[in-house]
Amino acid sequence: MILLRPSHKILRITEKAEELIELAGRLCYKSEGKIGDGTAKEFIRKRIKSGHESIIEHAVITVKFITDTGITHEEVRHRLASYSQESTRYCNYKGDISFIIPPWIAIPEGDYPLGTKYPLPHNSGEYWFMAMMDAERYYETLLNHSWTPQMARDVLPKSLKTEIIHTSNLREWRHILNLRTSKAAHPQMRELMIPLLRELKEKLPVFFEDIVE
Repeated sequence: MILLRPSHKILRITEKAEELIELAGRLCYKSEGKIGDGTAKEFIRKRIKSGHESIIEHAVITVKFITDTGITHEEVRHRLASYSQESTRYCNYKGDISFIIPPWIAIPEGDYPLGTKYPLPHNSGEYWFMAMMDAERYYETLLNHSWTPQMARDVLPKSLKTEIIHTSNLREWRHILNLRTSKAAHPQMRELMIPLLRELKEKLPVFFEDIVE
């Protein structure tokens, strides 16, 4: 089995998002004549502060996440979004099964063939490690007994690695990141979303700089 940490990759951001959103916002007030070099950021900040966030729905961000299936069950509850996710019905993981390491286990990423001993001093993480080994063993046993992947997947845990592409508009991303990076969010969700928020604060600060982790 392969053990991984979660990750994200921003695939696409609407080109010239700030200019587009300023244009959309100023149309509401028929103040397009005030558009000039450097006017977009301050205009957008004022609109967000006043709660006029509908204008930022005109731009979208597409992100690819590598995480576990348990976290995607939470992620897809956000409905103003489009998702494409790896299918456990059709993907055959025989010989190439991967699990996502929970943030509270310090085990290194890597390939751990069946029968590998837990590489850390004995602690509670060893039980999770053994459970993943058992899941891989039983999954492959069922495939060897002519079960199809969609049948054998019933023995796979929520720690199973999955890949999902998520597209939302900027207003929805603000909502998601406000919820999913807060201290009340699931630790694994925070582990996934906080790095995304930090990157977006660098790439699109005007839209995300006010969100507190």
